[in-house]
Amino acid sequence: MFADTAMTPLTEKRCGKPRQGGPLSLPGFLVTFAVPLIAWQLAVFVFRPAPYILPSPVEVLAAFARQPGFFAWNGLVTVSEIALGFLCGASFGALVALAMAALPRFERLAWPLLLVVQSFPVFVVAPLLVVWFGFGMASKVIMASIIIFFPVASTFADGLRRTDPEILDAVALTSATRWQTLRYIRLPLAMPALASGLRIAAPLAPLGAVVGEWVGASAGLGFVMVQANARMQTDTVFAAMVLLAVLSLILRWLVDRLAPLLTPWETYNKDSYA
Repeated sequence: MFADTAMTPLTEKRCGKPRQGGPLSLPGFLVTFAVPLIAWQLAVFVFRPAPYILPSPVEVLAAFARQPGFFAWNGLVTVSEIALGFLCGASFGALVALAMAALPRFERLAWPLLLVVQSFPVFVVAPLLVVWFGFGMASKVIMASIIIFFPVASTFADGLRRTDPEILDAVALTSATRWQTLRYIRLPLAMPALASGLRIAAPLAPLGAVVGEWVGASAGLGFVMVQANARMQTDTVFAAMVLLAVLSLILRWLVDRLAPLLTPWETYNKDSYA
């Protein structure tokens, strides 16, 4: 009853007309990457550095072509770590944000601890995780989860905290309990903040997985970079970096496409203004 009478108009009041724009179009995406690639190739052509210092894009592409199965397998390992780390970190961050919104005393206790944990350098935490959880996938997933957790938790908690006071005053005139207010008002209105946190966290997920692989692993793109760098195979290092960048872009694209599911009323508003 309360959700039916209060949710829709208050949500529409808060959200208003959605901003126009969105992810970069395919032509813009191609131009964005074509320009630095051309500049890179020209720099190699003009200055002619040794291949072990700066390989050309053509040499990097050749490194891919020499061992596609090798890159595919190690890329799959890193993708698995990224996906699991993103899901675990985002889920735990959202749950902690909800707990802080529902329990003010928990929020006062949790924030200092979260800030302290976030201040630890990842290169300090990653070796400890390898010691505790081994060289397998678990330590990399946990590392990615830790990196993703804070932006999701902080943005979602901020969205829950910044509910329009006028809306809360209107809800106070009803018989809604604090839990109903959180569930039907504060939570839906904080969904755009959660979506923003997920967008911020998406490029960080590969970082967590690769840092864990650098410290200790037997497979993955970070493992490929470390091994190739030790052998002065710079073209292989760049090939792994390019593949990691592509994975990061794909993850961000997926988040951009799925984030509107958290705020379906924005689609409704967009159709209303069309």
